[in-house]
Amino acid sequence: MADFGFNEHHQNEVIIYMRFARSKRALRLKTIDSCFQDLKDSRLIEETYTVDEVSDMLDGLQVLVHGEVEMELINTAHTNVLLLRQLFSQAEKFYLRLQTDISELENRELLEQVAEFEKTDFKPNSKVNQESSKPKLAPLNEGGVSELLQKEISRLQEDNDKLKARLRTLESQAMSALDDKSKAERALKALQKSQGDHQEIANLEGTVASMQADFEKTLNANVASQKDLQDSLVSAKHDLLRVQEQLSLAEKDLEKKFQQTAAYRNMKEILTKKNEHIKDLRKRLQRYESDE
Repeated sequence: MADFGFNEHHQNEVIIYMRFARSKRALRLKTIDSCFQDLKDSRLIEETYTVDEVSDMLDGLQVLVHGEVEMELINTAHTNVLLLRQLFSQAEKFYLRLQTDISELENRELLEQVAEFEKTDFKPNSKVNQESSKPKLAPLNEGGVSELLQKEISRLQEDNDKLKARLRTLESQAMSALDDKSKAERALKALQKSQGDHQEIANLEGTVASMQADFEKTLNANVASQKDLQDSLVSAKHDLLRVQEQLSLAEKDLEKKFQQTAAYRNMKEILTKKNEHIKDLRKRLQRYESDE
């Protein structure tokens, strides 16, 4: 499988699908074998048969085998469509536009490589973990719009975190200043009780008043700074919401552009033709069953 350029995970996914397809094929072949065996057991009981009898038996066998083969081909086509649906669904979540080359489905060299690989024992390099999460596809950015929006969102979030950290620091400083004021007041009261020196008390009161004035200035400055920080936070949140809205509009625009592409219209036309073909095959099958 190294010739296909698959990594280990994708190689294991291919192995799982080929095992599934091989089991379905084996089951259908057993059904066809049983058709022949039923004919032998139920019709081939005489030693001689007329041409009409042989022709009638072969016609009946042809109808059975034709129905089994047709059913298997239809089921295989539907299974492949479901497999493509899984891949396309994963791609569309990240605005990827996958393309297929139908001509490669008849590449004899690649078909021989697949056939050669199917002959092996399907032994991957490591055990397949079917419960592991599905890989995520990296999005393609048209013109860098999504990338720029993501960077802007990250920048605003970083600024928001910095403002919150600064606000916490200022709040801590304010609480520390309040503690210092409480300690000074308690010390003043203790001195008033233990000492009668009014001058010293007056000096201490002046110191406390000065400290209180400084504290009020600091507190007022912190209040003004906190208000500025809150205004900055509100502005940053508004910017973040605006950028998220722009990102949503860009994603909708990308989805709209994808639906207008020729590949989308061609795929829709192909699916319509396939559905009509399937309906026609079902009608033909019903006619065969009614003839039987």
